Amino acid sequence: MHPIINSISIIGLGLIGGSIARAVRKFNPEISISAFDRHEVLNLAYSSKVIDHKLKSAQEDVNSDIIFLCLPTESSLKIFEQIVPLLKDGQILTDVCGVKGIFEEKWKSLSSSGVYIGGHPMTGKEKGGYENSDPLLFENSVYILSSQAKDFPQTRILADLITSLGARVRFLDPFIHDKIIARVSHLPQLLAVSLVNTVVDEKSEINYLDFTAGGFRDMTRIASGDFNIWRSVLKLNKEEVLSSIDKLISCLNSIRELLQKDEIKKIEEEFDNARMRRDEIPKNTKGFLNPLFDIFVYVKDEPGVLSKLTTVLFTNSINIKDIELLKIREGEGGTFRLSFESEEDASKAKLLIERSGFTTK
Repeated sequence: MHPIINSISIIGLGLIGGSIARAVRKFNPEISISAFDRHEVLNLAYSSKVIDHKLKSAQEDVNSDIIFLCLPTESSLKIFEQIVPLLKDGQILTDVCGVKGIFEEKWKSLSSSGVYIGGHPMTGKEKGGYENSDPLLFENSVYILSSQAKDFPQTRILADLITSLGARVRFLDPFIHDKIIARVSHLPQLLAVSLVNTVVDEKSEINYLDFTAGGFRDMTRIASGDFNIWRSVLKLNKEEVLSSIDKLISCLNSIRELLQKDEIKKIEEEFDNARMRRDEIPKNTKGFLNPLFDIFVYVKDEPGVLSKLTTVLFTNSINIKDIELLKIREGEGGTFRLSFESEEDASKAKLLIERSGFTTK
């Protein structure tokens, strides 16, 4: 951690803001944390010693080294306009919103002594709110920062803090960000909602959802998300979202025409192209950037097996960056995916695990 950071303020202790507070408290306990939110949220965070100070308003304390705006996008933008003129020399203002271009435009229209560094952590959960916040939410996730602030000395300070929370910083132009995120985040959300609503047939006596399998559940998991998170995102990134919808409709129409003409071979080519592109996505990090190194371990279904697996790595000072249970059959066993920071750690781990009697690949 960079020693210059003594204090931070978090405006909004929802899932992201609350997770930032919990992660800073866990990994940088020397940093003083102030926060603003509803009274009941602040009281809960304060009583559990996640925050040190309760703010009566978003503008009350603008003396922190870093101010995080973690409200819904439109609310963050409103507070942004109020705080920017109050910033002092060297102060950092950042946000966690899923739309970045509009903040950059607003920043350029205002006058300030501080520095604005747009941010977007590529992580989350289906359920929001402080009650679902998690100090490990950012572990192995990609945290996007605005490339327009890349050369500011303060950006290194913010990046160091974010890295200390377990995230991996990636710089991206804010306007390109909005175009990309519309395709890889906003469109999938709308697609998941549409898929669920398409399957439901109110006129049928049979509930189609009773027959859905794992593939449908995987594709529609994010349809359970809270619309309050999406309301302002869809509004403020409207043009890019519309462009993404048009692109999807064009792809579906193309497949529809091929199917009408019984051109199955060409549809097969679409499947092949999609499979090859999908396989290019790294499978070993949240957000698909800066990949980790994986090994897969088969374990028997018996008490203490996971403890045995992790203990052999702990005693040899090898850190597991991520762990996931991929498949399991009761009474037989399953496969764990273990991720490591370096290829060297993965190789050492593989050797040690195999010596302990496990099968790896």
